[in-house]
Amino acid sequence: MDLQLAGRRALVTGSSGGIGAAVAGMPAAEGCDVLAHGRNADAAAEVARRAAAHGVRAEVVLGDLGEPDGAARVAAVARDSGVHLLVNNAGPFAEHDWDGVRPADRQRAFEGNVFSAARTTQALLPALRAHGWGRVVDIGSRAVRTPLPNMVECSAAKAAVVNMTTTLARHLAGTGVTANRVSPGVIETPSTRRMFEERGEPAAEAAARYAPNPVGRLGRAEDIAGAVLYLASPSPTT
Repeated sequence: MDLQLAGRRALVTGSSGGIGAAVAGMPAAEGCDVLAHGRNADAAAEVARRAAAHGVRAEVVLGDLGEPDGAARVAAVARDSGVHLLVNNAGPFAEHDWDGVRPADRQRAFEGNVFSAARTTQALLPALRAHGWGRVVDIGSRAVRTPLPNMVECSAAKAAVVNMTTTLARHLAGTGVTANRVSPGVIETPSTRRMFEERGEPAAEAAARYAPNPVGRLGRAEDIAGAVLYLASPSPTT
């Protein structure tokens, strides 16, 4: 299936592992150049190497999007590279309840999930509008609809991402640039597998208790990547 992404260029933030790595791989398989982002140079380089195996141009950009200067550097590289597709996937995850959460935890959650995406998006918007075509896809969370008592700051931050995406979509109406959001449930990644193992609960058994769903398994990074790919394609909207 041709999703009309060949020759375009994507920046996937937080793509050195987990969901982001899967998201970076699928556009590459469709002929889309990829800019892999992270803070771990070796991990990001490996994602870029796998993307390049599809015959596309794949490069790495490093930087902490939770810091204004870091976000500005990443956005500048993406802008100079002619990015058409921005996937705001970067975002820290932590578990705190109301008794244990600290102001610094809340600040970190909003800096990493909300402000980072806002900075990168705002820096790239003029170039996307100048192209006359672009896609912004924000990665949310199931915690938006079902806030979790052990994720108080992350639940609130991801709810703010929903609001941000909605206002952006309305702001961009008629420009050829769209904004959408994908909100994963519990996804089986190396980090979640470690989390369950530390609790003495294999990931394969966690779906029944921690994230019950009709499919009977945890989500996979490829599931989310497929949804992002659909929203990134010109096919659904043009």
